[in-house]
Amino acid sequence: MEIYYVEDDTDIAQSTRTYLEQNGYRVSLFPTIREAQIALREGCPSLVLVDWNMPDGHGSALCRWIRANRKGLPVIFLTVRGDSRDIVDGFACGADDYVVKPFELEILLSRIRALLRRAGDISGRYLSCDGIVLDREAMQVRCQEEEITLSLAEYRLLLLLLENQGKTLPRERILEALWDADGNFVNDNTLTVTIKRLREKLHQPVCIKTVRSIGYRMEETLCWKENS
Repeated sequence: MEIYYVEDDTDIAQSTRTYLEQNGYRVSLFPTIREAQIALREGCPSLVLVDWNMPDGHGSALCRWIRANRKGLPVIFLTVRGDSRDIVDGFACGADDYVVKPFELEILLSRIRALLRRAGDISGRYLSCDGIVLDREAMQVRCQEEEITLSLAEYRLLLLLLENQGKTLPRERILEALWDADGNFVNDNTLTVTIKRLREKLHQPVCIKTVRSIGYRMEETLCWKENS
């Protein structure tokens, strides 16, 4: 399971990451809310830890964004001792739990484990590439946070491409996977038209590539760099 940890204090961030990784978690560090949000647009961890007071804003803004765009993603916020306003604000914007700083690492670990037991690991619910996000459970697609309405054929095609990121899919395989399995006869032109409409609705994304004379491939063209 992967945890995104939003924390601007390098010493706290590094020591916490070391401890959590020793206990079986993968931890990605983000020193600003902006960098965490960029990463969340491209992927979905199992849980987010966010320091409530960050140099580029308040953790509540990130929490609200998560609740709007990554439904079900567990969030634990970290607040200074005795700041009841932060605690009220944290739960108001949808956070699941909080830990008071300075905290014992064992206590933080127990809170993480308890929350993941309740919420489960939703990281596999979302597939993403270059700002295109597909929510398997809701069958919902967003492109740069804009909700996109797709036909069933377009949705199934996008899902297949996202599930096989980095792989070139021959046209014949795509046709078999999307249509022939249902016993429907389609010609090769159907795929060309469906790809064209999908690209138009997603604003011509460069991550959907045509492999000449073979088929199509979806791959990341944007990147974010983790600060550690």
